[in-house]
Amino acid sequence: MIVHIMAGGPKQYIPQLDNYPKDICWIGVDRGVMYLIERSLPIYAAFGDFDSISETELQAMEEKTGIIKRFKPEKDETDMELALLWAIKEGATTIRLFGATGGRLDHTIANLHLLLREALDNKKIQLEIIDKQNSVSVVQAGSYTVKKLEEYKYISFFPYSTKIVGLSLEGFKYPLVRRNLPASSTLCISNELIRETGTFSFDEGILMVIRSCD
Repeated sequence: MIVHIMAGGPKQYIPQLDNYPKDICWIGVDRGVMYLIERSLPIYAAFGDFDSISETELQAMEEKTGIIKRFKPEKDETDMELALLWAIKEGATTIRLFGATGGRLDHTIANLHLLLREALDNKKIQLEIIDKQNSVSVVQAGSYTVKKLEEYKYISFFPYSTKIVGLSLEGFKYPLVRRNLPASSTLCISNELIRETGTFSFDEGILMVIRSCD
């Protein structure tokens, strides 16, 4: 099952959504529910305290949403975290997060940490944050193939652990052969594919992979 979760980040960071298949399971988080309603997307479930939503908007949400999970503002988990955990429990194999960047930096960082945690706990789930200029994922040691994408020209690799051991990049403008990277390294920022596909591999650590456009 493919699940898309729409959070309530600034609208200007949300990409076009009409290219995705119709059978996507859409979940709204707080104001993200209204973003889905505005785009006439079917809403399977909604999560949040909804304290930023007016009574009129709340009524529209109740009319257009299948499942509503309402929580108190004072809780240990973020609304995004609750929606993500629910999607995983429901059997999602691919989860994409939208409206999860921009605005408050603490919210963006919290969502990036969710990527890290789930990459460690659920290796079989593909998890990605997408906005108008970026696609972000977190991967563990292994070998991966990437395709050239017009909408995301640049590819950057950031250590998301104390170190990366044996990083190799093939098919890139700036290749690497079994390079070790410390946690603070910016060596692998703004690389580009020179072929239709490329590969990256590493032996130890956790990498954050960011595909971006200007």
